[in-house]
Amino acid sequence: MQADLLIHGGTLLDGSGSPGYKAAVAVRGDRLVIVRGDTAGVDAGHVIDASGLVVAPGFIDMHSHSGLMILSDPAHEPKVRQGVTTEVIGVDGNSYAPILKTEDLSAFVRLNSGLDGRPSIAYDWGTVASYLSKFDCRVGVNLALMIGNSALRICALGWDNVLANRRSLSRMKGMLREGMEEGAFGLSTGLDYPPGSYATTDELVHLTGEVAKLGGIYHTHVRYTLGDRFLDPFREAITIGERSGVPVHLTHLYRRTTQVGGSARLLDLVESAADIGVDVTFDSYPYEWSSTRLLMLIPQGLQEGGPDRLKERLADPARRAEVRTAIEARAEAYGGAYVWRSIHLGAFTRPENAAFEGKTIAEIVAMQGERDPADVLCDLLLSEDLGVNQVSSGPDPASLPQFFTHPRGMVGSDSVFIGERPSPRTYGTFARILADLVREERRLSLPDAIRRMTSFPAQRLGLSHRGLLRDDMIADITVFDAEHVGARATYYDPRRFAEGVKHVLVNGVVVLDNGQMTGARPGRALRRGRS
Repeated sequence: MQADLLIHGGTLLDGSGSPGYKAAVAVRGDRLVIVRGDTAGVDAGHVIDASGLVVAPGFIDMHSHSGLMILSDPAHEPKVRQGVTTEVIGVDGNSYAPILKTEDLSAFVRLNSGLDGRPSIAYDWGTVASYLSKFDCRVGVNLALMIGNSALRICALGWDNVLANRRSLSRMKGMLREGMEEGAFGLSTGLDYPPGSYATTDELVHLTGEVAKLGGIYHTHVRYTLGDRFLDPFREAITIGERSGVPVHLTHLYRRTTQVGGSARLLDLVESAADIGVDVTFDSYPYEWSSTRLLMLIPQGLQEGGPDRLKERLADPARRAEVRTAIEARAEAYGGAYVWRSIHLGAFTRPENAAFEGKTIAEIVAMQGERDPADVLCDLLLSEDLGVNQVSSGPDPASLPQFFTHPRGMVGSDSVFIGERPSPRTYGTFARILADLVREERRLSLPDAIRRMTSFPAQRLGLSHRGLLRDDMIADITVFDAEHVGARATYYDPRRFAEGVKHVLVNGVVVLDNGQMTGARPGRALRRGRS
């Protein structure tokens, strides 16, 4: 057999959850062949000796904020070094296509820059097709796009909190349908992020009905301010799935440290939804540190009209009382003054703000002479053109294993690539699961953990040729040392690469070879029904 590459000597975990077995993998072009027994008949140009190592499908990350930053840093080393070969982008309702007007795209990038960054790249696309073309053979990993409902609302309704009428609904559905035909995998929402957060339940039922017709999924950051702020946000997501028939994927599902009620109640809700016929899954990340844009603290009413109107309001002393009331209410709900000691700010670009990088809000307030926190936050947002990130405590670490062992759970890092001190989940999620939950704590078997990172998300997305090591599958492959794989990232030193991943192939091309980045850029935008 002629082959471009041969991986031999390792233990294959094929992604199905079955026990490992000894076999070799031959790669020809972007496809693989399993070779059982003697490999003497394989003539390969590149041979990898995987003795003592695990050979598995490349890992699939169900939630990543890399949709812009990977275009300026295409190697994507933090993820490649964890064995990730595919990421889901356009999450939290915040996709950058379809947005047809250049001025709207520019404004949305600014509004969301505290989460997704604002790299110096050419923002010269509008449609899903033109956006996806930016990634093909230019990046280190594959990308699967969700269409964010914020993008649809901007195009059909503008930036204000208005109800969608029949005409605007028809336009959003048409754009959604066209975008999915061009390759997107479904609809995402971030129902804490304006303008997508202005969508009603009925609006989302209409949109997801269109997604269901095309075989896509509904990927949702739920409306956390709804009702009891615990179960009710997820009840809304399940209701949307029940009414429209769309498969529901609850992203970054966990129990918050501030919530009254155990994780079992959240998981019972998922199981109850499945019992009534809702196709529901979820992802989680294994860190106690969450991250989002600082604008999350600003009342949604002030964010109507887009970033320029928002900045006008933040600069108006009369409107700061509204900000002050909102952040005081948040502090009261989440533990009083402790909140300001637990939220760290970052991604500052102005020289005068450099000293604040990684500091807590309380520390920054003290550095500015004990000014009112509302004034400090508003002034920082204005100075940085809204692009400030926050990292804070979020998931209850003691309950996280319950989510990773649940049969409907998979992995989404919720990775953010800006600031000197991002959440360590960006650099460590997959390695931490393999080290802590599998090897050290034995809460998951290695075959089951691999399945949750490979074939299960591939199945959810409809990737028929990825996620398994089987003949004629796409050669997305990770080779790692199960005894030494681990995360090195911590909150105070979060940009430390994971260890133990030795080789990574994306579409049959080696991007990590014996622990060294090769510089190859074989990643592509995956297209629904064609990947």
